[in-house]
Amino acid sequence: MDVLRPTLIRIGGRVYRKNLIQEQAYQQEEEEDFCAGPSDCADEPCDAFVVEETEKGFQCRVEVPSPLYKYIIGKKGETKKRLETETRTSISIPKPGVEGEIVITGQHRSGVISARTRIDVLLDSFRKKQPFTHFLSFALNQPVIQEKFLQFKEEVLEKCSKDHGVSSSLFQNPAKLHLTLGTLVLLNEQEIQKACDLLQRCKEDFVDQIAGGKPLTVEVAGVEYMNDDPAMTDVLYAKVHMKDGSDRLQVIADQLVERFVASGLMLKEWDRVKLHATVMNTLFRKDPSAEERNNTMTGKSSFKERESFNGRNILKLFENFYFGEVQLDSVHLSQRFSSDASGYYATSGQLTF
Repeated sequence: MDVLRPTLIRIGGRVYRKNLIQEQAYQQEEEEDFCAGPSDCADEPCDAFVVEETEKGFQCRVEVPSPLYKYIIGKKGETKKRLETETRTSISIPKPGVEGEIVITGQHRSGVISARTRIDVLLDSFRKKQPFTHFLSFALNQPVIQEKFLQFKEEVLEKCSKDHGVSSSLFQNPAKLHLTLGTLVLLNEQEIQKACDLLQRCKEDFVDQIAGGKPLTVEVAGVEYMNDDPAMTDVLYAKVHMKDGSDRLQVIADQLVERFVASGLMLKEWDRVKLHATVMNTLFRKDPSAEERNNTMTGKSSFKERESFNGRNILKLFENFYFGEVQLDSVHLSQRFSSDASGYYATSGQLTF
């Protein structure tokens, strides 16, 4: 890292500097050290969170999902001890697996603010490293689409099975055909409920108005590939567009993601949502339950393990393949690695219009 251009982390409208530290030779990465910048943490104003005055000094509470406790505790409790020593505070953390609040107490208000700020930066960094648990989706698994998809699969295998890397294991489960809008890391029931509540507010604030109180009629037609070389394809997807030629589906998708990013529940990855329905994916070759990872960081390692396929003939023969027309009337908060009675992903919540 260039010390003159340190990594910046944005939390709650503030920008913090991530300091470089000497890494200790732990077998597993358990902790990183952060300090807010540009000045000392103790000088930070406290309008981003509540610090209460008590009989013994000051106190601040922060809700943290239990899977993240270990990052505040650190290896053998070293991160917690260092935070307490450097900020002159006491940090109380619930028992592992027990959902609750982390409580920071200290004699000086500035110390409590400093500890809270550093915990926020620490948690934000490690949350970004968690695999996603949920994603916003439009389901495309209606019978007519599934039937045409199975026809597409049959014809591809009939005409292109001799092409390098092409096999039946690459194809999506027809019951799980969908459009992904964005991925989320939701680590407890409270965060899932927060996402569900936000979906309903989006419905009231803009979705109903854009949709006009009616389902969106969408056509699924044509195929395209994700990477640069069609001879080494990893993801082949079906394209979607509004039948009336409008951009209402794109507008709803973009505004949903924008609202979820602003809430802190989703990381911003692209300027616009790329509306696509994955039909072939080399991740499925080893794991039929795998979902495409939108996050570029988590995707790097999986791409190394992939065996790409030659998609040139598929693209040539099926460039305009028609998968059918579908009525979209709901956005699902879908749970990763799950299935409901229909075979689609289990839904933690949904927005219906």
